[in-house]
Amino acid sequence: MRNIDIQSIKQRFGIIGNSPLLNYAIQVAAQVAPTDMTVLITGESGSGKESFSKIIHHLSPRKHGQFIAINCGAIPEGTIDSELFGHEKGSFTGATDTRKGYFEVTDGGTIFLDEIGEMPLGTQARLLRVLENGEFIKVGSSKVQKTDVRVVAATNVNLINAVEKGRFREDLYYRLNTVPITVPSLRERGEDIYLLFRKFASDFAERYRVKPITLTQDAVEELLSFRFPGNIRQLKNIVEQISVLEYDRELDANKLRHYLPREQGGSQVPALLAKEPGADQSFSERDLLYKVLFDMRRDVSELKKLVFELMTRQPGDNELLKEHSHLFENIEQVGHHVRPYKGTEQPEPYYLPVQQSRHDEDYEEKVEDISHETEDEGLSLESMEKEMILKALKKHNNKRKYAANDLGISERTLYRKLKQYDIEN
Repeated sequence: MRNIDIQSIKQRFGIIGNSPLLNYAIQVAAQVAPTDMTVLITGESGSGKESFSKIIHHLSPRKHGQFIAINCGAIPEGTIDSELFGHEKGSFTGATDTRKGYFEVTDGGTIFLDEIGEMPLGTQARLLRVLENGEFIKVGSSKVQKTDVRVVAATNVNLINAVEKGRFREDLYYRLNTVPITVPSLRERGEDIYLLFRKFASDFAERYRVKPITLTQDAVEELLSFRFPGNIRQLKNIVEQISVLEYDRELDANKLRHYLPREQGGSQVPALLAKEPGADQSFSERDLLYKVLFDMRRDVSELKKLVFELMTRQPGDNELLKEHSHLFENIEQVGHHVRPYKGTEQPEPYYLPVQQSRHDEDYEEKVEDISHETEDEGLSLESMEKEMILKALKKHNNKRKYAANDLGISERTLYRKLKQYDIEN
């Protein structure tokens, strides 16, 4: 099929994108459409499988017949046979009238069975008879009826695995899989992501009568790097959310990240990464652990300073400070003269007591040991931080922006650290 035909199909069915995988899937759908062959469409949820079923129907001789799309996973197991094949009056509780099923209603047309992998095994046997002989029997009836329906099925699960586990009939799988069509996921379509973003932004701007959302270059790169587990459906929802909530109509990468959710199943806890054989990893497990410990130590120190400052401002808290003075020994304010004020009241100066041993000689020796240990600890952490900064810069060819992202700090903080450690960038 020539490229111009594929472009006309895209325009007719509102398909956006130029990915080679997408073009190939459209080409296969257009080639198989004039036949009566059964088609199995595979692809992730939200990737647009139903659009391909419409292409097959509307480019086929059945285009004037009825087209019905059915989600097999949304119909309860107890009623799916009645929905698809109909039932006789009194065949089960609640069957007050005779009802035609979809295979009888769409005679001469096309049925799209979405999520075919969710179909119960008993219903699968009935469907196999329709595909092989064009026959079905209503629930509660013994009369065989004929139907001329083309079946297009779709699934987002691996049917081979379902067959191996006994959840899907092997004979039905091979009968459905006469012509397979694989719809690519959004993350496999590259630049199509940005094209779809612009299309949705334009659509929602028209709907809500606002200016269309635009992206800066770094935001475009951020958008293209996101995996979109929910595919086109997820992208559309994100664009609509931004169109409604965002006052600034141009988004940079930082603003866009607020609307891009974390990967489902992702943990908030720092993970230790395993090295793959032969892989060049700039950060080892030890480096990552050092970074986590350093951040935790810094946060605890800041919290202790804040609590100490708040408590020394309240005269009534002096007794509490005396009881827990050991918790504040290593912060900058320890041993300094503090005057808590409350209105015009000025209490007596308060000094944090130092826990002394029984003998002054022992105390002096103890103080010397503690200060030496604290100094070594500080130097060790500073050297580790400097080492990690150097590794991050080397990894990203001295690009501060990407190095800062890797370290989990802002670019401004990184610049200050470079000056602090006298690192030439």
